[in-house]
Amino acid sequence: MTRKQIARTPISRSPGTPSPTTHPPVTENLTPARTPAPATTETTPTSPPSPASVPRQDTPSVVSRSHFRSHIPEPRPRFVDLVASEWVKLRSLRSTWIAYAVTALAVIAFNAGTAYDMYKYWTAEDTADRADFVRDGMPLQVAFTGNAAMVMVLALGAIGALAMVGEYSTGTVRTTFAAVPARHAVTAAKAIVVGAVATAFGVLVAGASFVLTQAILDGRGVGVPFGEPGAHRVVLASALLAPVSALAGLALGTVVRHTAATMITTVGVVLVLPNILSEDRYWSALAGHAMPFRAWGRLMDIGAPTPSDFAWSTGGAWTVYALWVLGSAAVATVGVRRRDL
Repeated sequence: MTRKQIARTPISRSPGTPSPTTHPPVTENLTPARTPAPATTETTPTSPPSPASVPRQDTPSVVSRSHFRSHIPEPRPRFVDLVASEWVKLRSLRSTWIAYAVTALAVIAFNAGTAYDMYKYWTAEDTADRADFVRDGMPLQVAFTGNAAMVMVLALGAIGALAMVGEYSTGTVRTTFAAVPARHAVTAAKAIVVGAVATAFGVLVAGASFVLTQAILDGRGVGVPFGEPGAHRVVLASALLAPVSALAGLALGTVVRHTAATMITTVGVVLVLPNILSEDRYWSALAGHAMPFRAWGRLMDIGAPTPSDFAWSTGGAWTVYALWVLGSAAVATVGVRRRDL
């Protein structure tokens, strides 16, 4: 057998014997082996967990906080806060200060004009006439005249009335009472503010009038110092006439609540009525003595008192002042609670 025949003769192989020129098939698994998870017992909850089982620090309850805050009652306003609120209302109105300024100028002008008229036409030069002039209390009568008192009564009564009527006319009283349902407290705070400002105004005007008039009369040698007997009473009575009139107007404004009707009623009560009540009959004189303007006139009698069939004392006049202040505050407080808006 030749070499070519041997190369062409196929080699017999037994089944299962691998060929020398071929490689056995590779059966490598390229997927990474997974470790079997341990068997667990799964339980399906039948109901949601109880809120008590949830830790408070893990789940802050925002809803419960807001619900809690909504049920916290608001603190009630203090009476000092109401007074401060009424003071803001009063001082924020420019018309109020204009009215006070005009009234002060008018009152001081009336008193100074009377004193200057007396100074200009003074003819008595002897010492006896001067002594009689001072003894009769004429310098103190000039310190605050009746015309000035009428201007003060009218102006302060109107200012006090507008302090309440102004809120009713503009409708701001509804907002005030909605914020503070305690109407009596609001009205009491307003009365304190109105009375305090009117008192300061009265002291300023009465003191300025006294100083100015006595300085004018001193040019004739008949001016008196503040230490003169009766001077304190004149200044104090004139000063306190302002808050009495203002609180009376406030009470009338609370009851009437209409601007025009309140102004007419205020003028009639504080000025017209005292002038039409005569001193000839007991009941008429008694009603006249109960008016603030008449009480001021009684306190201004420094020398010999005015002759009358039904005389009264200065203590009674001071009592009238006090009763009008307390009565006006009571009427305003009760009136605002009894009536609707």
